[in-house]
Parts: sequence; structure tokens; C-alpha cells
Amino acid sequence: MKYTKNEAKAYARETMRGIWAAALNPFADNLSMDEAGLRRNIRHWIDDLDIRGLFIAGKQGEFWSMSLEERKRNMTIAAEECGDKAGTIMSISDQNVNTVLELGRHAQECGADFVVVHAPMLSFCNDRDEVLYNYYKYLCDRLDIGIAMWSHPDSGYLMAPETCARIAELPNIMAIKYSVPRKLYARLTRMVGDKILVSTSSEDEWLDNIEELGWQLYLCSSPPYLMQTKNDRRMHEYTELAFNGKFDQARRVRDSLQSVRDAIRKTKPGGKPTAHGKYWQELLGQVGGRVRHPMLELTEAEKAATSAAFEDSGLQL
Repeated sequence: MKYTKNEAKAYARETMRGIWAAALNPFADNLSMDEAGLRRNIRHWIDDLDIRGLFIAGKQGEFWSMSLEERKRNMTIAAEECGDKAGTIMSISDQNVNTVLELGRHAQECGADFVVVHAPMLSFCNDRDEVLYNYYKYLCDRLDIGIAMWSHPDSGYLMAPETCARIAELPNIMAIKYSVPRKLYARLTRMVGDKILVSTSSEDEWLDNIEELGWQLYLCSSPPYLMQTKNDRRMHEYTELAFNGKFDQARRVRDSLQSVRDAIRKTKPGGKPTAHGKYWQELLGQVGGRVRHPMLELTEAEKAATSAAFEDSGLQL
């Protein structure tokens, strides 16, 4: 590892800056992992799009559909391809805490920069503060790598800002992906100050969060590689303008992407977000591939509608 447990917060503050994307995993026609396709995508994201870090084996990556060995392999490939050119944060989330620890130890060994652990499902549990604090403390006591919290509605609840701020005191808790309404993550940002990095996956709110909340990190979803091409890096452009305090120019560039956002949203079937993202990747020349159960594939009609909207989106290939 590149830092000690007690240096995790400082190392994250130094190295986690700019746009980090959550990787979709390409699966072949026989539903095996397409390792060559994943490597090709990662090189494009880093070399052509200048994405600064990757969130690996998360919900976008269909981690629930993969075996333990596949998840480890997914991490190893990403660590190899990113090398010293981009950061990695590996999702080690699971309901079984021993699985979380096994994946966390593998992340440490394969050269990952950080890991992320989503809040567990808590059946019959209404008073969650002590449960969640002890859960993350248990992991922090047994792993040296920097750990990011992750709260999202799929857990069946949202972690309260006060709970997150308490957990942020643990030595190797260094960030949170906080998929919650803006008033909650703004409150947490004010509570924790520079202690940990706070981020959310909403590209729509990214520029405002740089300007109004002083954020340095977009962590993370698929827009960084679905809304950009080698010849059209407007998300990167408005991010750099904002980091340099040129907010009026940044807003103009950000707003110019609205046709792309609209094209993605209006063609994405409510039950098929992963298949839609992968098909959009293919339209961009990336490797998309199939989805695994329980996710559903697009119909030919849905593909045709998506392709038409893509052609009219204004993205420059």
C-alpha cells in the first residue's frame, strides 16, 4: 500500500480529485467476463477521456451477479490497467462481513488505492446509529486500506448525516459516496469539513457542488464515459474551468450537454438501466456487452429509439 492506515484521510485528500467514474462490466455472449473488453474500456477512459479514477465492481458493475473469484479478478484487472495513471476504489460491499473482509484484503494485495462499503440492509432495525458505527469500526479495525462509506436507497434507508460524521472519526474512513437528497449531503459536508471527502453520483449537481460546497471529487457513476468522447470532453472541460474559479464559463459548457442528458434519460427504460448504459457504450465505440440476471436486455425497438436519440444528442465522436 502507498500509505499507512492513519495516513488514509490525507492521502485521499491529496489524490482523489476530479472525475472518478463507476465502471460497467462487459459480459460476453455466453455471459462470461469479457476481460479484454474491460481492459480496452479502461484504457480509453484513462488515456482518451482523462478520467482520474475508477469505481470498480459496484452496482454499475453488477457485483451481485459475480462470484467471489470474479470480483477479485475484476479488481486485479483494474489495478493493473490503471497502474500509476489513475486511482482505483474497489467496491467490497456484501451482506456477509467475512466476504467484505476477504475482498478488502484482496484489494490491499492487488494494489487498489481505496475500497468502498455500502451500508448493509438492516432487517427489523429502526435505531441504526450504533449498529452502523460498529459495523464500519469492525471493518476499520481489520483493514488498513482507506474505506469510503456508501449510503443509497437500495439499503432500505439512508444513513443520517450525524451517523456519517461519527463514523468519519475512524482513522481510515476517508470518503463517502452519499446518494441522498442534496440538503443531506450539504449538511454532512458542513459537519465534517476537511475530515473526509463527500461526494454523490449526480452529474447535474457536480458543478454547483464545486462552487457552493467546495467539493473536489465526483464519485461517481457512468456519465464521465457516456457523455464524453475522445473529441468531446465537455464534462472534463467544465470541471477544470470550475476548479479554476471560472464558473460562468463552466456553466455554459455544462449547459451545452443538456441535449446529451435528455437523450439518455428519455430512452432509458425504467427496468433496464444497465443494458441501456452498455448499449450507449457500444454506440460510442466502447465495449458494452450483455447484462446478467436479474437485469434485462433491451429490445430491438428500444435499441432503435436509443440509437436515434444518440445521433441527435450533439456528441462529437
